[in-house]
Parts: sequence; C-alpha cells; structure tokens
Amino acid sequence: MTQRELGPLGLWTWAFDRQPATLVREAAAELEELGFGAIWFGEAFGRDTVGQAWLLLSATERIVVASGIANVALRDPLAMATAERALGEAFPGRYLLGLGGHRVAGRPVDADGYTIPAGGKPLALMRGYLDAMDAVPSHGPVPDPAPRRVIGALGPKMLELAAKRTWGAHPYFVPVAHTVKARQVLGPGPFLGVEQPVVLDTDVSRAREVARAYLAAYASGAPHQAANLRRLGFGDDEIAEPSSRLVDAIMVYGDLSAIEERVGQHLAAGADHVCLQVVGNDPGTLPLAAWRELSAIVPTDRSRRTAGQLR
Repeated sequence: MTQRELGPLGLWTWAFDRQPATLVREAAAELEELGFGAIWFGEAFGRDTVGQAWLLLSATERIVVASGIANVALRDPLAMATAERALGEAFPGRYLLGLGGHRVAGRPVDADGYTIPAGGKPLALMRGYLDAMDAVPSHGPVPDPAPRRVIGALGPKMLELAAKRTWGAHPYFVPVAHTVKARQVLGPGPFLGVEQPVVLDTDVSRAREVARAYLAAYASGAPHQAANLRRLGFGDDEIAEPSSRLVDAIMVYGDLSAIEERVGQHLAAGADHVCLQVVGNDPGTLPLAAWRELSAIVPTDRSRRTAGQLR
C-alpha cells in the first residue's frame, strides 16, 4: 500500500514510556481496532523515539505511528535520517516523523538533572537540521513511499518553515485560535495535526480543577509555550496563575460531547487531524478506559472529513 489515512482523530500519549513492551504492544493493537487514525507519542527520558516507533509499528498493521516530537537536541541528523529511512522502508506509509525540541540559544536546559546543551536560535537550528538530514547519503533500501515529516511549530516563522520544507505542522498545547492562525500561515495544502489535552470526567468542577493544575504545571515549565500564549493575547498574570479564560481555551473537560465539540472546532478552523491527550490519570498506568470511551467519537465514515494522507 502506498498511502495511509490518518483520519480526523488520533491519540497522543506519554503513557507508553512507563510500561513494559508487552503491554505497549497489546494497547497499540487495541487502539488500532478501536478505529483511531494515529498514535502520537513524545520523547523525553523513557524509550527513545526510534525504539518506541518500532515497537508500536511492529504491534500494528494499519494505524499511523507519529513522533510528536523527536527531539533534535538528543540526536544527530545522520542518526535521525537513517532511522527515518529504516522505519519508512519496514512499515511503508505508516511512520510520520515529527521534529522539534527545546534547545535555546546560549542557554542549556536542565531536564530532571540532565543537562541538554544549548543550541542555536530555534529557526536556524531546525533549518540546519533539515538540511543535514537531507544531505545524508543512502546506502540501503529506499522507502516507498518516502516517509513524511512535520515540525512541532508554534510561531509564524516556524510554521512557514514547516510549510516550505516538510509535510506540515504539529502544534502542541494550543487553543482553537492558534489553529486558525496556523492554517492562515501554512496555506491550504500542508498538513495540520493539532494536539488537544482532555480531561474525561462528567464531574465538571473536578475536571476543571484537574485541567487547571495540568495547565499551570505545563505553562510554567515550558517557556516556548508561554511565549506562544502571549502571542495569542494571554497576559503574564493569566499564564502564571491560569485564568478561567486560558483554561477553557487550551483544555477541554467534561463528557464526550464536550470533547467532540472541541475536535469539531479545530477541524472547522483548518486542522486536518486532532490527537487527543488524556490528562489527569495515574501516570504509572495506561488510560485504557478513557481511550476506549473516546473511541465512541471516532467517525465511522471517513468521508465526513477529508483526512491527511501519508502519500
């Protein structure tokens, strides 16, 4: 097969990092059967992005597996390019490489006591990384189709780079207002796959407090995300002590109808695909019950929405 549909709805998770390979394989196979179009995962200090992708792809037959993102601070471009080719050749049309990272010019990043060295300015760093990947010679089988790449882009310049040099963009931790702006910058062609954090709880008051706590921890620990929120018109006071306006813009909480409505808003704003991240669950366990419940809003007729394709 030379193409794979992502469909309008996927899942995004960190949860596989804490689980043994056997459970990851079982969960991935179930997610495929539940109808989700893609499994997205991050990269920090669990499995490396290449190993995680191979584990998920080998446990499934049809679903797209996407890195969201593979951190450019942790891997030489040569290693990333050769891994991309290997995954693309072994699992044709099913691997989507998302690139990003947090190296800041002149400032190392302390991540749980491990220091990630400082890099260049983000835009120049990403452009150079793509150039270096493209320059790596091939001495093995050529993937057919060629694997697709996206950038974890937030600001307009990075979105422009994503449109010019890759298949599209994978914004993370963004409101619908950002999806509107991202589509305007990308134009009508490039892929736009948006991460959406969700708290699936019918007790709205409890769900909102979980959402507020998650947002507070994330915004305070990710300067690039705070900068993006400022670009969208949120003040420093709203970010430091998350306002109700900010919580409601970034998070979606409550029952399935609320989550389905938010997905529809992103799609109407120009997204091709929305990947839902379940938050507020025990980080040491897989949120299988929530994933099963969310599968009820996966469209059964994909003609209802033109999905992105890995082609």
